[in-house]
Amino acid sequence: MGSNRTWIASAGATAALVVAAGLYAQAMGTGHSDGGLRSEPVRIKSVATDRTCVGTRPVDSLPGRNDDTPLTRVVIHVDDLAEKKYSDVYTGLSVDEDHQSADVWRMPSAAFDDEVCGAAARGVTVRLHDTDVSGKTLSALSDRIGDDMRRWDGTFEMREVAADERGFVIIGVDDPDTAEPILKKAYGEHNSRYIRVEYADQAEPLDAD
Repeated sequence: MGSNRTWIASAGATAALVVAAGLYAQAMGTGHSDGGLRSEPVRIKSVATDRTCVGTRPVDSLPGRNDDTPLTRVVIHVDDLAEKKYSDVYTGLSVDEDHQSADVWRMPSAAFDDEVCGAAARGVTVRLHDTDVSGKTLSALSDRIGDDMRRWDGTFEMREVAADERGFVIIGVDDPDTAEPILKKAYGEHNSRYIRVEYADQAEPLDAD
């Protein structure tokens, strides 16, 4: 359903979708369900970095169009690696176009790290961060929660669900204090580790043309 908004940059997405999925972390705008930006996520820069790679690879050695930026080419390559070889460890990524950098979250994998760092084009910085969950698992949990969007009506209102590339699923509701214990119990002890409940504004209807 429409409010089950998945922001995670999952393996197999196009470069455009990968970039769009990460831009919210820099925009820091007000949250909307059914599209738009989430409310005040933790700033990417505050997350501990496990490895930083400063690109040295020639830009034209990576696939892409002639008008692609070095960052876009790196994102395309990382996404391709994740889809073809590392979907079990890849969690997601976010991009910072202003600083030509990408933050990649993954379950610890020296092989993946080496390939990502080897793909970093000249002018691009890649920061790698640890998680303990794959993007596939987060997307499945997000879809499951989204299917229950109307289940809690009368107790609280679930307004958005977002699989986050940092390794959790954000659930936006009208009453977090009421919703959090109910949701964490409903989806079990293991899944509750990956659930973050926060306040989300009511979505506003789009103006008709």
